[in-house]
Amino acid sequence: MDKQPITIFGRQKLGQELHDLKMVQRPQTVIEIDTARDHGDLKENAEYHSAREKLRFIETRMAELGDLYDSVREVDPSKFAHDKVMFGSTITIENLDTEEEMTYTIVGTYESNPDIGLISLATPLARQLMGKEEGDEVMVKLPSGEVDYEIISICYKEIVFS
Repeated sequence: MDKQPITIFGRQKLGQELHDLKMVQRPQTVIEIDTARDHGDLKENAEYHSAREKLRFIETRMAELGDLYDSVREVDPSKFAHDKVMFGSTITIENLDTEEEMTYTIVGTYESNPDIGLISLATPLARQLMGKEEGDEVMVKLPSGEVDYEIISICYKEIVFS
């Protein structure tokens, strides 16, 4: 299986979340369970059941993040020429029907945040733009239908994740 690219920042963020779950949240929740257990009958102990549910969520999230951490490879997109659309490219595209321009940066799945213009390389839009050059017109099949775009610019800009 090919490893998915992730930026240095994204890998650090992933590692920090995993560390927080393992070293802070899980131990705190185990203490909450022990404390709630001391309150008596477990059948009617809402604090105990809530803490057990929280622990299940934490352990599931830790497993997901662990798998994700193992399935990514750190990539520094600043090292590429960005003469074609690729991981880490900041692209400006124009909808040829509406003449609306949009700017996106293509990042890893874990790092995506469409609200600030960071789209996952797994999105239909990013997948269909990969490898294209400035000036190319691309008919993109999206869940909402087919849209014709022109690639106005492709470059590398430092990625801001906040």
